[in-house]
Amino acid sequence: MAPSVLQNGGFILGVIGAAALIAAIAMNKWSVKDRQGDVVTSVYTYKGLWQDCETASSGFTECRPLYGLLGFAGSFQAVRALMVVGVVLSVLGSVISVFSLTCLTMNTMEVSSKAKMSLTAGIMFIIAGICGIAGASLYANQIVASFRMSTYNPNYGGGFDGGMQGGGMGGGMGGIPRYTFGPALFVAWIGGGVLLVGGILKSVAFKGMVQDDKSHYPGVAYKPQSRSRPDHDDQHSEGKRDQKYV
Repeated sequence: MAPSVLQNGGFILGVIGAAALIAAIAMNKWSVKDRQGDVVTSVYTYKGLWQDCETASSGFTECRPLYGLLGFAGSFQAVRALMVVGVVLSVLGSVISVFSLTCLTMNTMEVSSKAKMSLTAGIMFIIAGICGIAGASLYANQIVASFRMSTYNPNYGGGFDGGMQGGGMGGGMGGIPRYTFGPALFVAWIGGGVLLVGGILKSVAFKGMVQDDKSHYPGVAYKPQSRSRPDHDDQHSEGKRDQKYV
C-alpha cells in the first residue's frame, strides 16, 4: 500500500478519534442510573467527569458542577487526567499530521522531514488512544464495583469506591441507586481504538516514506578522471619540437 494512502488514512482516523475523545470528555453521561426494578422513575440521575445531573419527568434538568481537586478519590482524578492528556495529545497529533501530509507542498520541506512529523503524530495518536481507553476502562471498573456492592450489600450508599464522585446527586432518592455504563464510556472506547489504528497507520507510513526518500535521493557517484597515456606522449613530442626549432 502506498505511504500516502496510509498517511491520509491515519490522519482521518486521528481526527475522528480526537473528536470522539473531546465529545466523551464533555458528555455528562459517563454513568447513568439503573432503572431496572426501580419503582420511582420520576427522577433520572446521571454523572459525568465535571458535573452530576438530575432530570425530572417534567423535563427540568439540574446539574451540580464538581469543583475542587481534593474532594474526590484518586481513581476519579486519574480518569480526568488520562482523558485530558488524551485530548491534548490527539489534538496536537492532528495539527502535526496536517503539515506532514505529502499531498500538501511546502517550501523548503523535504520528504524526510515530513516522514519524521508523520511518525511523531503517529506516536501521539497511539499514546492518546491508550489514555482514552485506560481512562474509560478505569471508570467502568469503578461502576462495576459500585453496582456489585449496591446489589449484594443493602447497607451500601451507592458511591463509587468509597466516594469516587462524592456520592453524586440524588443519593437518597428511590432507595439505594445503582449506576450502569453511560454512552460517554462507549464514545471514549471507540475514540481510543480509532486513535490507535490511526497512529499505527501513520507509523507504517513513516517507514514507506523513508524508503521512497532513499530510493529517489538525487546523488551522483564521483568518478575521478584518469590521465590517458597519449596525452602524456603528446606533451613530450611538443617539447622535442620546441627544442629542435631553438
